[in-house]
Amino acid sequence: QMKFNIKITKAQNSQLGQVDFDDIPFGRVFSDHMFVADYKDGEWHSPRIVPFGRFEMHPAAMVLHYGQAIFEGMKASKSHDGTPFFLRPEMHAKRLNNSARRMCMPEVPEALFLEALHTLVDLDSDWIPPQEGSALYIRPYMFATDEFIGVKPSATYRFIIFTGPVGPYYPKPVSLIADRQFARAAVQGGTGEAKVAGNYAASLLPAKLANEKGYDQVMWLDSREFKYIQEVGTMNIFFVID
Repeated sequence: QMKFNIKITKAQNSQLGQVDFDDIPFGRVFSDHMFVADYKDGEWHSPRIVPFGRFEMHPAAMVLHYGQAIFEGMKASKSHDGTPFFLRPEMHAKRLNNSARRMCMPEVPEALFLEALHTLVDLDSDWIPPQEGSALYIRPYMFATDEFIGVKPSATYRFIIFTGPVGPYYPKPVSLIADRQFARAAVQGGTGEAKVAGNYAASLLPAKLANEKGYDQVMWLDSREFKYIQEVGTMNIFFVID
């Protein structure tokens, strides 16, 4: 049941016909619509779905200077009967809000997150690729929008969800290097537990150096002793212990 009055403005012309689901470059193809909501005066306003497109940003927008930006990454697939489904979307809402608290940003009501997600994906469900290993990638994110360059938490924010069809991130098994020089982000005391944009910026140089040595990605170790495994570059890692 709809709790939030999400206004929907449909795209006049779908771009779906230009997409080859058998040849999708990762992260470069975007669906027809996006969800947007703005935070001011202590609450979220104007939840809406609009045609995917650019938006203007003030040169002093605080996100550009002090990095209050968080995001999630998730996927939607289709069952055999064509019904879209997610894997535990409420856990992504919880993790987004954990990140928000760490970065002194407002939380997104879990019910709003889920209603926006379902409404958006229902609208663009034809963008979910049918091929095995492919999916509709979903990117919820939030950033500070105050037009101010003093160092303090922003009072205004924008929350957006957009989607795009993707194939497998890696078409083959990956080779890894355990990095004992760089840390992805400090979990104890730092922002390592939050899904913060800046954490990923800090990972780019070590990943580039790993590529130059012939490896696909970095296996990140803890930032204190460099002996406890945390994660791998852009994904989780699991071990089967015999």
